[in-house]
Amino acid sequence: MSGIRQPDLARSDDSTGAGRRRRHVVAVVAPSSAIVGGQAAQARALEAGLRGDGHEAIAVPIDPRFPRGLRWLRRLPYARTLVNEALYLPRLLACRHADVVHVFSASYWSFVLAPAPALLVARLLGRPAILHYHSGEAEDHFSRWRLTVARVIRLADAVVVPSEYLATVFGRFGFRAGTIRNVVDTSRFRYRRRAPLRARLLSARSLEPHYGVDNTIRAFARLRARRPEATLTIAGDGSQASRLRALAGGLGLTGVRFVGALAPERLPALYDTCDIFVNSSTIDNQPVSVLEALAAGLPVVSTPAGDIPAMVAHGAAGTLVPADDPEALADAVGGLLDDPARAGRMAERGRRLVADYTWPAVRGRWTDLYDAVRATPTRSAALSRTARG
Repeated sequence: MSGIRQPDLARSDDSTGAGRRRRHVVAVVAPSSAIVGGQAAQARALEAGLRGDGHEAIAVPIDPRFPRGLRWLRRLPYARTLVNEALYLPRLLACRHADVVHVFSASYWSFVLAPAPALLVARLLGRPAILHYHSGEAEDHFSRWRLTVARVIRLADAVVVPSEYLATVFGRFGFRAGTIRNVVDTSRFRYRRRAPLRARLLSARSLEPHYGVDNTIRAFARLRARRPEATLTIAGDGSQASRLRALAGGLGLTGVRFVGALAPERLPALYDTCDIFVNSSTIDNQPVSVLEALAAGLPVVSTPAGDIPAMVAHGAAGTLVPADDPEALADAVGGLLDDPARAGRMAERGRRLVADYTWPAVRGRWTDLYDAVRATPTRSAALSRTARG
């Protein structure tokens, strides 16, 4: 196992109340809201929760805004990376004002370009740092980059992942990680019983290969042949956008609507217009979109990628189908439409389950962890090294 001392994360709630807890100043190093995705959404949820509880959150975006005259460089991959790093690295000095540095992390090159410098700067500044890893691609990432991953992880005082699934992947590679679930603000979503249950499907995943939106479209084609009134709304953007539009056109489909990547404040209204959430991912972790669907009362039909089986209680709050099987996905959606009472029971269970993914359910675990890393000897050792240097 990694030599990192992993604080106990056994607490699941905040029964003592936030008011009697130690106040923390936390530097949150993460994507800004300009990057639409789960990490950015979770960073904003963490910041809002901390501030609401009387802590201070310092946002340090890994994607700082380019000066007006340089924004055209975002269209050039290598130049974009160089300019981004030149703007990002100096901003990490804001971590000197923090008690704890909370670093969000994806995989592959992003892992090297964003979390690694943040963890190194935290170490040099003598600030305890938490690596908060989110990528469902961890297994492949660790297999290909094991030495680099190990060196970066050693810079962290604690490692946290959102799911037991991902913690198990870490363990297989000899890394230790605690688990604190993702957060959804259920108050933003109007829960309602779908009566009647209509064939209005929603996919809200990035348009990347491992999210399998092509299989969702193929499944919809099969469903549409049986239910001509069915519709499919696809929210998201990505490298596969043009190919997926061409696929829908090639299948001669009507009733498919691509709405692009939506800002978080627009998502609750979108969920409210749909009746069934569909997901075809082959690689995943703990998707926030599934949590949002549960909060809004949509029964979920999904592949069992990553932590999704646990999220829907292994079928109690949704239907699980094999990956890369559009026919099974279409049959599962059809089964819910044929039995709306079962779909309603799933939605009710989902609404109860999603309460475990709210800020009140996890706030105590984060503040306990911040207390623990601030009390570790790593910080004082780093301060001594910095003072000597």
